[in-house]
Amino acid sequence: MTRTLADPAHRQTLKEFYHRTLLQDVMPFWMQHGMDREHDGIITSLDRDGSILDTDKSIWFQGRAAWMLSTLYNTVEKRRDWIDAAGSCLAFLEKHGYSTDGKLFFTVTREGRPLRMRRYVFSEAFAAIAHAAYAKATGDESYAERAKRDFATYLKYSFEKGMMLPKIEPNTRPTMGIGALMIGIATAQELRVNLGDIKISGHSCSEWADRFILEIQQFFFKPDLGALMEVVAPDGAIMDHFDGRTLNPGHALECAWFILHEGRWRGEKSYIRLGLQILDCMWRRGWDPEHGGIFYFRDVFDKPVQEYWHDMKFWWPHNEAVIATHLAWQITGDQKYAQWHQQVHDWSFAHFPDPEHGEWFGYLHRDGSPSVRLKGNMWKGPFHLPRMLWYCDQLLQSTES
Repeated sequence: MTRTLADPAHRQTLKEFYHRTLLQDVMPFWMQHGMDREHDGIITSLDRDGSILDTDKSIWFQGRAAWMLSTLYNTVEKRRDWIDAAGSCLAFLEKHGYSTDGKLFFTVTREGRPLRMRRYVFSEAFAAIAHAAYAKATGDESYAERAKRDFATYLKYSFEKGMMLPKIEPNTRPTMGIGALMIGIATAQELRVNLGDIKISGHSCSEWADRFILEIQQFFFKPDLGALMEVVAPDGAIMDHFDGRTLNPGHALECAWFILHEGRWRGEKSYIRLGLQILDCMWRRGWDPEHGGIFYFRDVFDKPVQEYWHDMKFWWPHNEAVIATHLAWQITGDQKYAQWHQQVHDWSFAHFPDPEHGEWFGYLHRDGSPSVRLKGNMWKGPFHLPRMLWYCDQLLQSTES
């Protein structure tokens, strides 16, 4: 019989496993191969063995890596190499990341010359959480102010009318996306844990989280269809087009655990119910019953999906599924979630890790075989995987305390 989180001895085994994988495998890979000791910051486009594939730098990964390193310093061990590396990422970010309008670039050269500016402001959200965690680690109030500045920029460009260029002509087909709401929840949560429930742009972090969760519930969650939508019409209606029908199970499971985390933090049962509902329906939508693992895209009406990678297995949805099922079990004690957690844990660690060079491959075919051998690019780096290992380790510590 498979052992699960419900077994105290297995919980201890998992805790040791997550802790060891984080500190002896994943973070050493990035500290050894990714840190740019000449120009500051981190390079994430790495081959299987850690050799550099591309020297261009992802700006959102300067924030993501700095947050991860600062968070480890704050919660695991006050290691000088971690906080120095976080400071290096933030120094590069501050010097080279910002455009004249306060927005952050998406990619720059190794030396910091701008390459690409995206319409989205997710880089600003990651810069905000990095500055907040670094402020807590160092006690330097200037970084807290930078965190507030970055979150205010994120809020401005994400939610003030006319600030973000539309992806689709709004006079022809007005749409709303879930991404900014989701990342808004996580950003508010991280600022709150590191800086307190401060006010930014007129509202506290908790008030922002409330707004984002309630809008997700009102407009994007369709309990009658058993789905969390990615894109909807302004009134929440489903748009019967490729983009309007597309589901992203990994994204939805990430959203579920953000909401569960908020419900647990504040003792808000309605948020816990919502998070569990999203988890339940999107697990059923996302799990591949034939080969195992989480599908990347599904169609809400089970029609064909236009993206050719729809049935591939990416690393990050599995990271989010491990967290979501683990947190759901800890909140509810329901054996179903313990079984789901072990199911996705076992599949992930049977297929993604590289036993020779460490870390995870990021992109697998449907059957679990690697599609490409790289360990990082502009989207994959030291964030989703180490965050999963760290978060689950923290959950298991709280379970045993």
